[in-house]
Amino acid sequence: MNSTRVPWSGLVAAGAASIVLLAGCSSNSDTSATPSAAPSASTAAATSCPTAAPDATGTPEATFAGSTGNASVTGSTDSSAPLVDVEAPFSVTETQVQTLTAGDGPVVADDAEVSVCYMGVNGRDGSVFDNSYERGAPVDFPLTGVVPGFQKAIAGQKVGSTVAVAMNSADGYPNGQPRAGIEAGDSLVFAIKILDVTG
Repeated sequence: MNSTRVPWSGLVAAGAASIVLLAGCSSNSDTSATPSAAPSASTAAATSCPTAAPDATGTPEATFAGSTGNASVTGSTDSSAPLVDVEAPFSVTETQVQTLTAGDGPVVADDAEVSVCYMGVNGRDGSVFDNSYERGAPVDFPLTGVVPGFQKAIAGQKVGSTVAVAMNSADGYPNGQPRAGIEAGDSLVFAIKILDVTG
């Protein structure tokens, strides 16, 4: 298994939008959307993402068998970031979503604005291309402004849930996203913690 963690933060500066905020995935020249305003009062208790390294000795909570390679995900906890291990090259032909831990909050609507912590890993080489856990701060965005696979992973889940998604290229960046090192055809794996619905 490839557990190399090469953080990709080129698109992310303090307070800036993250790579998953790139709406529409038909162009490799997409630009980041503007992040939403500060979290609502209801997210006051969840204003950070844990930055501690995960326990790499535990049993993964989700496994994805790809058409090539495999991926496993252990979700984040209150004190540690998630772990995503990829046997590269990993690719899937259909997007797959697994709920790691079900939350007990409200159900997230398809067009909701949410606050999440997440880690994104490229299946082609196992590299981490975006990671709000590394930054220690959640990201707020409307689900209508993200790639389809990210929306599929979150819509219908309950607030408080941890989720893993292995998305095919069509649900991610079919033409690639060079600024993140994503090439056309790359499958992506995300570990996500849904903190709140903010809008």
